[in-house]
Formats: sequence, structure tokens, C-alpha cells
Amino acid sequence: MELFAVPDLPEVGPGDDLAALIAEQVDLRDGDVVCVASTVVSKAKGRTVDLESVTAGERARAIAAALEAATGEEKDPRFAQVVLEESTALLLEAPFLLTETRFGHVTVNAGIDRSNVPGADLLVLPKDPAASAERLSDRLGVPVIVTDTCGRPFRHGQRGVAIGWAGLPAARDWRGEADRAGRELDVTVEAVVDELAAAANLLAGEGAGGRPAVVVRGFEFGDHERSDDLFRDYEGDLVRQALEDWEWTSDGRADGSGREPGADRKPEAGR
Repeated sequence: MELFAVPDLPEVGPGDDLAALIAEQVDLRDGDVVCVASTVVSKAKGRTVDLESVTAGERARAIAAALEAATGEEKDPRFAQVVLEESTALLLEAPFLLTETRFGHVTVNAGIDRSNVPGADLLVLPKDPAASAERLSDRLGVPVIVTDTCGRPFRHGQRGVAIGWAGLPAARDWRGEADRAGRELDVTVEAVVDELAAAANLLAGEGAGGRPAVVVRGFEFGDHERSDDLFRDYEGDLVRQALEDWEWTSDGRADGSGREPGADRKPEAGR
């Protein structure tokens, strides 16, 4: 298997034909997988925000005040308003906003980006990354993964993850297969699209020199059961349920008193 960045892609703007831009720079083959950064998918769709056009509501102002109290740093309530509008739930309100996006991805600040957004203040994630991946896959004739970078619980740093994919399963399901000692595997489900996204992110890079599209060539899924489950739902997310067992003070901190699991769930985000 090899990976290489698509060379010489121009700065992408609203209305640009992203599939055509990629196809002009690389001859794709059967079996290739194209990993595309969510930033350029969003830019092509005009998913930018000018904070001057945003009016912060009461809840956004309260959240910004709580974040200021928790971190000692000034927070813009208009930014909190955009996070609310791009989220279905707030899982944590301080010292940062941990959110669930409208397509099921759990990430900080609804994945909103402040970097590499010429002419605008913010860049928000695609509305439906799976649909974006499907359209790109149809045009390019190969599987496509829409990627983003986010942090990991219990570890420092960020890595690439898949937030939308088309043309290949999300995961290899090893359950029922045997290890080298002949023991049956009963829990192993390998998130292939995340692993390919992370590998692509090594080449895509960050900052001003980033390259937003990477081709994976020679990847073989193998003879495994296939799964498209990637985002945990609420019932299967023990971490999310544990967060809700804490009482939250007025400045957004957990006081550790606890409450009945699942009771009095924190209000959903959104307008």
C-alpha cells in the first residue's frame, strides 16, 4: 500500500468543482481511495461564517461567561452561538465545549475551524459529510473518505478521523475469526476508515503547507465481515452517560455530587 498527496490543488472557494480539481491532478486507478479534508469540502460549499453577522442568544452568552470563568480567557459569545447552531447536544460546557454534530460526530466546538479560512472568521463542518463523500465518489469513480482532525480522550494531540465515507465499509469486523493461538475474537472491530484517514493526515499536514487530498493506493479490505457502524449512539456511549452523572455549577464545572444516571439530561443544543 502507498499513499501520496494530490499535487498542486488550488485554494478552494465557494462553488468550485472539487471532484474536477482532484481529477485534473491525478490519474486514479481501480482500488484507489481518496481521502479529502473536510476543510475543502466545506469551502467548496461556502460553509464559512462572518462573526459580524452572528447574534448571540441568551444561552450562548451564558456559555461564554461560564467558559471565561473556567479558563480565565475572554470568550466570544458569537462563537458559542455558532457552536450551538452546528450541534445537537453539548456534552461538556467547560473548560471547553464538547459537542455532538448533526451527523453524529463528537468533537470539540462542533469541529469549527479558525485557521486557513481566507476572507472569513470561521469554517464549519460539511452539513452531511456522508452525502459529500457519496457525490465525490460517484464523480471520481473510487471510494472517498472525508476527514477531519480531532483530539482523543486520554491522549494529547490530534489525529485524522473519518467523518464521512462512501464506496467502502467503515470497519472490518473480526469477531468470530481466530487469533494465532486459535482463540476466537469476540470484540475486535477495526475502524478502517479512521485508520486510512490518520495515515492520510500524515501527508496532508497542518497549517499553511497543508495538502487537502491524499490518494491511498493498494489498500485491500480483505475477506472480513463488513460494518458501517462508527459513531456510537447514546445508549452505547458509556462516557457520555458518565458525564451526565455529574451536576454542573453555574460556571460550567462539574461538582462531583452526581445524580441519577440518565436523569435530567442537559438541554440539547441548537437554536
